[in-house]
Amino acid sequence: MSNSAKTAKKKFFNLHFTVTVSIALVLFLIGFIALLLMVGKDVSNYVKENVNMSVVLEDSISSANKFALEKAVKAMPATKSYDYISKDQALKDHIRDLGENPQDFLGYNPLLASYEIKLKSDYANPDSASKMETQLKQFLGVKQVMYQKDIVHLVNNNIQKTGFILSGVALILLFVSIVLLNNTIRISIYSKRFLINTMKLVGAKAWFIRRPFILKSLLNGLTAALLALVMLAGAVYYLQYEIGATFNLYRLDVLIIVGGLVILFALIITFFASLFAVNRYIRMRTDSYYFV
Repeated sequence: MSNSAKTAKKKFFNLHFTVTVSIALVLFLIGFIALLLMVGKDVSNYVKENVNMSVVLEDSISSANKFALEKAVKAMPATKSYDYISKDQALKDHIRDLGENPQDFLGYNPLLASYEIKLKSDYANPDSASKMETQLKQFLGVKQVMYQKDIVHLVNNNIQKTGFILSGVALILLFVSIVLLNNTIRISIYSKRFLINTMKLVGAKAWFIRRPFILKSLLNGLTAALLALVMLAGAVYYLQYEIGATFNLYRLDVLIIVGGLVILFALIITFFASLFAVNRYIRMRTDSYYFV
């Protein structure tokens, strides 16, 4: 093989490698954005579902009223889970948290039994929490219903603002990614513009000229998508290691959706970018190829 042929082959390999890696990096960015948006919803639900509502009971509550209350709490659509905290358990928790026993200087246990309710994320908002509070106060033997109203307002407002900001950033990055990906493919086809012109001069049809370029771009896109998925897998593994067991990033539905989006986006953008780039040179006059 001559030195010129070796040089041409090396340049082709370098260009092919550069295009594939560039596309892979863009696809990784797109997949990571999609992952953040989907995980962001889980984070939102986790925060909301850790909002507690305490139903404090009178010492004099009857067994029948207590049973009716528990049955109602269990049946409420807003209830995700609940725990009954007895007077003795409340005292143990108080001693554990504050390190002092009020029974030592009062002579009795002043703490009251309660139901600790965790709300479903869809109901962890001021309107639903207030409605639930009103319903629970109607039961005999209920002394007080407590929840941190300011925290509920703050959580909902901050989550909403964070959602808007994250969506805005995602749209901007998506636009930048599409532009970069399109330019990368156009550059790779630009290097073959004289080959396209030669095919035109020998009478090749437009579809015949487009086909190898589109197929090659699709193959590059698929290769880049697989490379991007490998990088995403590494990122997911690292994130899961850092956050521990708080959130499960190894959810099959999330991974399938993100992986599908990356592959689908790779095939769509490479197809249309290569189609438009080839069409441009097919329509171009021969003398214009030297001034592009």
